[in-house]
Amino acid sequence: MAVADLPAPVARIPESDVDIPELVAALRERVEGEVRFDRGTRATYSTDASNFRQVPLGVVLPRTPEDGAEAVAVAREFGAPLLSRGGGTSLAGQCTNTAVVLDWSKYCTAIESVDTHARTCVVQPGIVLDELNRRLADTGLRYGPEPATHMNCTLGGMIGNNSCGATAQRTGKVVDNIARLEVVLHDGTRFWCGETSDEEYAAIERHGDPRAAIYRQLRRLRDEYADEIRRRYPDIPRRVSGYNLDSLLPEHGFDVAGLLVGSESTLVTVLRAELELVPVLPERTLVVLGYPDIATAADAVPAVLPHEPVALEGVDSKLIRDERIKHLNPKALGELPEGHAFLMVQFGGRTRDDVQRQAHDMLDALRGTGHEADVSFLDDPAREAELWQVREAGLGATAHVPGRPDTFEGWEDSAVAPGKLGDYLRRLSALYREFGYASDTGPSLYGHFGQGCVHTRIPFDLYTADGVATYRRFMERAADLVAEFGGSFSGEHGDGQSRGELLGRMFGTDIVTAFGRLKAIFDPGNRMNPGKVVAPYGLDENLRLGGHWSPADPQNLHFRFPHDGGSFAEAANRCVGVGRCRQHHPSSGQVMCPSYQVTGEEEHSTRGRARLLFEMLDGHRDGPLTDGWRSTEVRDALDLCLACKGCKTDCPANVDMATYKAEFLAHHYAGRPWRRPRSDYTMGWLPAFARAVGRLHAGRAVNALSHAPVLSHLATRAAGVEDREIPRFAGQTLRQWFARRGPAGTGARGTVLLWPDTFTNHFHPAAGRAAVALLEDAGWRVTMPDRALCCGLTWISTGQLGVAKRILTRTVRALAPHLRSGGLVLGLEPSCTAVFRADAFEMFPGDHDVRRLRDQTVTLAELLTRHSPGYRPPRVEANALAQVHCHQHAVLGWDADRELLGAAGVDTERLDSGCCGLAGNFGFERGHLEVSKACAERVLLPRVRSADAGTVVLADGFSCRTQIHELDSGGREGRHLAELLAAALPTTDDAPPTPHP
Repeated sequence: MAVADLPAPVARIPESDVDIPELVAALRERVEGEVRFDRGTRATYSTDASNFRQVPLGVVLPRTPEDGAEAVAVAREFGAPLLSRGGGTSLAGQCTNTAVVLDWSKYCTAIESVDTHARTCVVQPGIVLDELNRRLADTGLRYGPEPATHMNCTLGGMIGNNSCGATAQRTGKVVDNIARLEVVLHDGTRFWCGETSDEEYAAIERHGDPRAAIYRQLRRLRDEYADEIRRRYPDIPRRVSGYNLDSLLPEHGFDVAGLLVGSESTLVTVLRAELELVPVLPERTLVVLGYPDIATAADAVPAVLPHEPVALEGVDSKLIRDERIKHLNPKALGELPEGHAFLMVQFGGRTRDDVQRQAHDMLDALRGTGHEADVSFLDDPAREAELWQVREAGLGATAHVPGRPDTFEGWEDSAVAPGKLGDYLRRLSALYREFGYASDTGPSLYGHFGQGCVHTRIPFDLYTADGVATYRRFMERAADLVAEFGGSFSGEHGDGQSRGELLGRMFGTDIVTAFGRLKAIFDPGNRMNPGKVVAPYGLDENLRLGGHWSPADPQNLHFRFPHDGGSFAEAANRCVGVGRCRQHHPSSGQVMCPSYQVTGEEEHSTRGRARLLFEMLDGHRDGPLTDGWRSTEVRDALDLCLACKGCKTDCPANVDMATYKAEFLAHHYAGRPWRRPRSDYTMGWLPAFARAVGRLHAGRAVNALSHAPVLSHLATRAAGVEDREIPRFAGQTLRQWFARRGPAGTGARGTVLLWPDTFTNHFHPAAGRAAVALLEDAGWRVTMPDRALCCGLTWISTGQLGVAKRILTRTVRALAPHLRSGGLVLGLEPSCTAVFRADAFEMFPGDHDVRRLRDQTVTLAELLTRHSPGYRPPRVEANALAQVHCHQHAVLGWDADRELLGAAGVDTERLDSGCCGLAGNFGFERGHLEVSKACAERVLLPRVRSADAGTVVLADGFSCRTQIHELDSGGREGRHLAELLAAALPTTDDAPPTPHP
């Protein structure tokens, strides 16, 4: 059969044509992995990181590649479309479809073999790139291509997209680093493929099997279109658009694996990959060149390339501006040279002398030319890593910038020849101006300039029909511009739906016809990711927003969402899908998302929960979630949210899931308090119970009852909490102690109000007494409120927001005189302090006293460093491990603590442990114990157990100290910063003891 006679792919298959109940039954019978067709899962996987949304039929999480192949077989028998998905960070819509989604990322994460001599390894498709390179570290080898999402992108996804990243300057794209692939077609044909010599081709043909038929058709296709492929394919480093038909050419060894790389799950399902590895370059140095504008910086690229940098990135001042607005990478931004655009030029080599020489040779060559620049030379790996984060943060930094219009992907990775890059940027900027997208706050331009690839997010109006029509016209014009420059619509992220329909403008009719014929060879029934690349949906179809998007945006909110214009819908839409919340290794330096870290479940990532909240608002009227605030699917996904607030800082879009959870729970249980878990009442109303115990001086009696062997078990059951050790009440509260003692000290520095939070006051007053001694020694006069007050934290975390607001209002009114006089409020418990610094303002953004409370609340370290000039802390010669509370990480910051500890002589290691796992009420709530323990066992507890006997464990959070006390079998106890420093003061009658409560 001639190539011209091959059938075109059939039309897309309606969901109604698939017998879903029978499909599910067969999958559950024959697939060992997880089969999920529930409404919550379908909502969670309804979109990727793109502008598009399609609700899947269901999701399968294979346990092995063979399990995945069996899922493909079942789908074939029922005629179900298939979509193979990795980290779900695709920007062109290729990872969203009305299909059975295969998610490899939970189980299929093995390295099956490593051949250091051949520099290859065989991996399963779900392994994350950073994890792969960590496991290869001892070999001195690594996988070369490294996208900015390297901490969470999977190798299967990278293969599907033909990913690149900054390191592609040295190593090339994924297609340049694949030896072989094991693939299975929708019809069940399964084989390994790679480069194919004539002898190998003849051997394959002799088998006369389906693989032989595919190879024969591929050779005919190649022969018919070879001249057109050579003529129409851009000769540039970053051609990612279209299928890799050029890999079939004789000069590329008839490489069938290369052909399938970048095919976006539209042709085959990848089961395994044999990767080509490169040696690790142990030495790096980074030179940053400053230029007056981004096009001038691009003009300099051809002059830099002959010096063979391993990475050559460009960033403009608008990206820097956005990062400063969002307080991203502040230290690194201070390292930049003068200029309004920058080239980041990295050299790598075996020795320090090699990289230094390369860098100086480049600078010498630029000197005296039109490309000479202001220079910053970084040779400290830590500083280099910080500055590199400036570039990697581009996607998140340019999304949801305060005071700026929302920006979107779509034209985010076009590529031209590096020598044409400057002129292309000038023309692209003119196109922005023509369409009204350019302004002082307009799109930033950055990217892999050494290979001519440009990243940007554009303020498309994807909310109105006119805006969508303008978006379409811009995309068409931008496509014509790139074609004029001989470039590629995609230089990294693939075509998917964003650019699929535009490919004819780049390749011409004949090559697009060849794409259709290729699709017919592998997938004649059009079951593999239909509507992407070939016979594509329109670039304005299936939009996640669009002119018809009309969410049910609630108005009776408790939080006012001041950063989202008062809109819960806008807050839920913050997630851009970049997937930073899918953390796989404890050395990432971030807290979010603890439950994902121990479960590996998409719905337990910040992104997954945000998707569910977005779908809950039912802006498309065809979604799987129709119960609004009453949704049990959303409730169940939020159940394992620890409300750690890590995402508030770690998420590049600043999604604040703790706040969203509290708001949701308030509405979910509104009018039906009997449906609340009992733990909401026992934990949420803890401050009121503790106040009653303190008032009656009943702490000893309560402790005796709650720790009696039988009674303690009955008490936890009655309270609806896990069978954990109940914290002991102190014999004397902090307020009782202070009332008897009264203020003391000179007050030379002024008066500070020490906030007696519930946990310090009733359970660990030793920290409060230590703080008083320390502050008075520093010259402060300490006061406390003259009545029992509360910040409302426990009511907030359990979603009892009506009560929380009343309590918080009462507290703010009581503190108002102190605040209006300019007085500072000192918080010792990070979670309560964070309420004053964040939650209170987000509930009452228009209240001036609340704003004063936010601005005048300080931590102990902030008070003694920022507000106590000349203060020298007592000398403490000690080693310490610091478990930084999640809310301190997310809201308060720890820089002042590091400074204070250093001044005191404490050699401190900040644990890269994330959340301790207790997280206030979370670890006590029924059904959370195993997750709570697993969080603690990731880093915190093993590191504490292995520490030297004399090492101090610093933990300002009561939750953290409680978790260490209960779960650490080594008998260690956490100490508050105040206790550590106060213990070094001269002994007085008020010197605080430091036992655990």
